[in-house]
Amino acid sequence: MADREKVAHLLRRATFGPTAEEVDAAEAKGPAATLDALFAPAEPDAGAARTPMPKLGPVINEKSDRAEQIRTVGAWWLDRMVQAEHQVHEKLTFFWHGHWATSADKVKSGPLMLGQQQTLFRTALGGFATQVHAMLRDPALIIWLDGQKNTEKAPNENLARELMELFTLGVGHYTEPDVRAGARALTGWVVDQKAGTATLNVKRHDGGSKTILGRTGNYDADGFADLLLAEPACPEFIARRLWLRYASDAAIPGDVLARVRSQPTTAAMLREVLAADGHAELVKQPVEWLVGALRQLQLRPGELTDAQRKQLLGGLTQLGQVPLRPPSVGGWPAGAAWLTTSATQARIKLAQSLAARAPQPVLDRLTAAPAAQRPAALARLLVVDKFTDRTLAALTPAANDARRLLTLGLASPEYAIN
Repeated sequence: MADREKVAHLLRRATFGPTAEEVDAAEAKGPAATLDALFAPAEPDAGAARTPMPKLGPVINEKSDRAEQIRTVGAWWLDRMVQAEHQVHEKLTFFWHGHWATSADKVKSGPLMLGQQQTLFRTALGGFATQVHAMLRDPALIIWLDGQKNTEKAPNENLARELMELFTLGVGHYTEPDVRAGARALTGWVVDQKAGTATLNVKRHDGGSKTILGRTGNYDADGFADLLLAEPACPEFIARRLWLRYASDAAIPGDVLARVRSQPTTAAMLREVLAADGHAELVKQPVEWLVGALRQLQLRPGELTDAQRKQLLGGLTQLGQVPLRPPSVGGWPAGAAWLTTSATQARIKLAQSLAARAPQPVLDRLTAAPAAQRPAALARLLVVDKFTDRTLAALTPAANDARRLLTLGLASPEYAIN
C-alpha cells in the first residue's frame, strides 16, 4: 500500500472524514508522523472555537421549548463535528455517545443532554476510570436508566445491569446477585433538572454490606465502579469495542488485544488500534457518512438556514442515526445494518441535497479536469482510493454535470465503506 493510501485509510478511520488537503499534508509527513500529529495536535482547535456551546434559555412551554432545545443541541453538535480540527477527540466523543447510549426521547432535556456530551468530551481521551466515575453522576444517564428511582426501599436494577453488561464488563462476567447488590450500591442518587446536577441523598442510599463480584463491603457508587474497573474483563471489553468501531468487525487478534488493553488511557488504546495490522472494511455509520461529506464539500451546518438544518437531521432520521437519540441502551448497530435498500435510498436523497448546496469552488475542482478525468477528481475530493469499474460506468455519463457527479459519488458503495 502506497503512503497516500496508508494515510488516507488512517484519516478515514481516525476522523469523521478527511479532506483532500488533509490527505496531501499527511502524505507529506508520512504515516508515522501523521499518527503522532493526530494524537498531539500542535495548535488549539480553531474549529471548536468557532462553534461555542449553545445558550439554552428558560423553558416556558414544556413540550415545544424542550423539543426545540434538544434540536438546538443536536444541530450544534453536528456543526461541531464538521468544524472541529481535533478530529480524533471529536469522533471519539461520538463513539462514547454510542457506548453510554442515552436518548433525549426519555431524558427530554436539552441542557442535560448537552451536559452529558460535555462530560463525554472532557473524559473521551483520558483514563476510562475517570469517565466511569463521572458518568455515574451524569443526570441524563441516571434518568435514562431510572437511577433516580433507585432507593434503599425500592432498588431499581437498570443502571447496575447496564453498567456491567454494556458499559464495563460485557455478558458473562457478572451474576444476577451482582446486579442486585450493584443496584443497592447505586441507591440514593437524585437529579435536579433545573440545576442540571445529580446528588446523593443519603437517606435514600443503602449503606449496608454488599457482595459484588466476590468482594464484600459497604460499597457506594464509587466503590462499585472501582470493583468493575479492577476486573481484567473491563479493559478487554473497551479494547474490543474500539476495535469493532475503528478497525474491523472480525475479532481483535490476541497480540493486538494484549497491547491495547494494557494502555493507560483511551487515547493510547485507540492509537494502538489504529496502528495495528488486521484492519478490514467498515461500513460508515450515517453520522460519519454525513459529517465527512459536509467537511469535503465545505458545507457548515451552522451556516445553513433552520429549514436546511432540519433537512439534514431529517436525513439522518431516515438513515437511522440521529445524535442524542440512540434507539436503545445498546446504542446503534454496526456493519451491514446500514446497507439496507431503504438506507441506500435515503443516502441518495441526502446526497442530492448536499450536492445541490455544494459551493462553486468545490464544483470548479471537478470541472477543471477534462471530462474523462472527472471521476478521478471526484475520488480525490471524496478521499476514495479507487472506484470500481461498475461505479465508473455510472459516473462517466454524469461527467459533464458536476452536481450529479457529486450525488453519485456520495451515494456510491465505495464512499459508504471505508
